[in-house]
Amino acid sequence: MSDILDVKVNEFMAKLIARNPGESEFHQAVQEVIESLWPFIEDNPKYKSTKILERMTEPERVLMFRVPWVDDNGEIQVNRGFRIEMNSAIGPYKGGLRFHPTVNLGILKFLAFEQVFKNSLTSLPMGGGKGGSDFDPKGKSDNEIMKFCQSFMTELQRHIGQDTDVPAGDIGVGGREIGYLFGQYKRIVNEFTGVLTGKGLEWGGSLIRPEATGYGAVYFANEMLKTRNEGIKGKVAVVSGSGNVAQYTVEKLLQFGGKPVTLSDSAGFIYDPDGISMEKLQYVMELKNIKRGRIQEYADKFKVKYVEGERPWNVKCDLAFPSATQNEINEEDAKELVKNGCFIVSEGANMPSTPEAVEVFLEAKILYGPGKAANAGGVATSGLEMTQNSMRLPWTREEVDERLQHIMKNIHETCVKYGKDSSGFINYVNGANIGGFIKVADAMIAQGVV
Repeated sequence: MSDILDVKVNEFMAKLIARNPGESEFHQAVQEVIESLWPFIEDNPKYKSTKILERMTEPERVLMFRVPWVDDNGEIQVNRGFRIEMNSAIGPYKGGLRFHPTVNLGILKFLAFEQVFKNSLTSLPMGGGKGGSDFDPKGKSDNEIMKFCQSFMTELQRHIGQDTDVPAGDIGVGGREIGYLFGQYKRIVNEFTGVLTGKGLEWGGSLIRPEATGYGAVYFANEMLKTRNEGIKGKVAVVSGSGNVAQYTVEKLLQFGGKPVTLSDSAGFIYDPDGISMEKLQYVMELKNIKRGRIQEYADKFKVKYVEGERPWNVKCDLAFPSATQNEINEEDAKELVKNGCFIVSEGANMPSTPEAVEVFLEAKILYGPGKAANAGGVATSGLEMTQNSMRLPWTREEVDERLQHIMKNIHETCVKYGKDSSGFINYVNGANIGGFIKVADAMIAQGVV
């Protein structure tokens, strides 16, 4: 970028930071997008004159509310609930709910902003939103989680609807939480509609939805590998996290003939040089989804290495799938990955790489798939669930998986279209940002100043 463009980007960011103080994750997400988009906008002045960037970085609506509930000891607890309705230019707000003690306004605004571009890339009619609470489900009984979810939905229900805002799950919000939330919505509103996605199969859910984010990240990686006439078979992969996204990333890697060797949680990571087999993965699923245990128990059971307090980025590999949380790969981690032979990163989590880490990947010219493209399979399948709910007609597993693969392939093609430079290198960051921006921006212009 030229010095003049640098100055303009810095001026824009200074204003945004002044308007949104203390929201570092939101600032980071916007900066990454702005740096990609600014040269494109300079070449397309209609986006500048209509102040599209200024409008896209300001949420259409921010909801913040009190969530009181009673724990098993009869004590009243109070949490804070949020819903960021970021942009509805191409469809109803769509994005997950996160229940985690780190949840705050800045994190949810970053996630909602990313969601706008991600949803646009899927080509489905979905706007962007995000929500959640600083409630921590860990260590809570089912009864306590039910009471919290019912209180949370008692307020949220007045702001959502199948044609308005359709939340889904995210960190801390799985099938159990979605069930409690949906039950309370139905109880209050007295209607059975597709107002939430990630529902149980027996009551409006979609096949493949739990698997979709992890599967999609692997499908996207496979498309990136095709550009270099390679495939996943025989490649060693490091995966972070051990929740839903990581589990199904491992499953799909195994189906493609890859060799996943790591998983992690907030306490540390395991390294299994023989590879995490399907049988070992079943143990992880039971450990994490039912027993709510720690990944160290895998190391104890299968007699493999466990590294406390670290992430798996120093393990030698071909492929990396960060699938835990934001900013889990820093500059040193990125350098270590590249030095150890990693040549493809496909992000299952949202913004798991710091700006410095992304710079390392781009300078090394490895295949780097940013989260808004690589992990869009989850929200894409949520969109497919919305379609099935509207039709009141479920699709088979094969139909949903085929549509998911098609969507991930189309997202990859969009990234190539807008990200390929004169040397032939594909900058997937630019491709995803520009490709996601155009559809939303054109819709905003067509709808006037609203």
